[in-house]
Amino acid sequence: MQRFLDPTVLANISSLDLIAKTVVDGFVSGLHRSPDFGFSQEFAEYRAYVQGDDLRHVDWNLFARTERCYLKRYKGETNSQLVVMLDASNSMQYGSRKPVKADYARYLAASLFYLAIRNQHDAAGVIVFDDEVREYVQPSMRQGQLTRLLAALEQAEPRSRTDFFKPLTHLQALLHRRGIVIVISDFYEDPETIVQALEVLRFRGNDVVLFHVLDPQELRPELKGPAILVDLESQQNIEVVPEYVAARYREKLQAHIEQLRTRAQAAGLGYQLLPTDQPLDAVLREYLSVRQAER
Repeated sequence: MQRFLDPTVLANISSLDLIAKTVVDGFVSGLHRSPDFGFSQEFAEYRAYVQGDDLRHVDWNLFARTERCYLKRYKGETNSQLVVMLDASNSMQYGSRKPVKADYARYLAASLFYLAIRNQHDAAGVIVFDDEVREYVQPSMRQGQLTRLLAALEQAEPRSRTDFFKPLTHLQALLHRRGIVIVISDFYEDPETIVQALEVLRFRGNDVVLFHVLDPQELRPELKGPAILVDLESQQNIEVVPEYVAARYREKLQAHIEQLRTRAQAAGLGYQLLPTDQPLDAVLREYLSVRQAER
């Protein structure tokens, strides 16, 4: 299974649905039994059956008495709504190898949706943004929701520049239920600006997570000679030499990452750095273990 979870291999699969299934199957098969995943043994409540739910969890005794179909919910089904905010600005189209950042972000978002809807039976929605809200699919558990979400991801081609405040203003007006908000971006913005834009969601009771997607060449660039680098969003040019890349650039990037991580965690936001050469099931498993430790 492991070779199918390598991002380079996944990049050769054309179907987001298949990619998500592959990643989630690998993730689930690698999980130890956890009270925070799937159906545990401690009953919590009933909820109405929704088409597509696993019939194994229907209370057939209750159905025999009432002719109404309900599922038993158990402790461990803790999150009822997931919203992914996907950065589709121009900087996300960079990639020194397959997949580029935008595709890796889409794979991750598709896997989260598949996990939420097919495995956890949660509502899920998405906001695709750059400097505007380009696509919004309202969180839902309706039949066909996964298809709608994957279609939105397929159309999320990088363009324009990043602006975190506009999509958040849009989301705040539409988000009436508390849940998990996951922001997937390369976060090329001042960390203080990013945290200020996102912490209002935390104040409203949401669990906010930052998934920081970067290419290996952004983290550990290798230059054999002088080069001109182009900012994909502003189109500004800068001439660099290998000595600068090996020392000063890496220092600046690490400082940016640490500042973003520190400020996010101080504001009660989750943070995870995701190099695009890292298998996605390992990313999900690592993040789950961190969340469990924090609890």
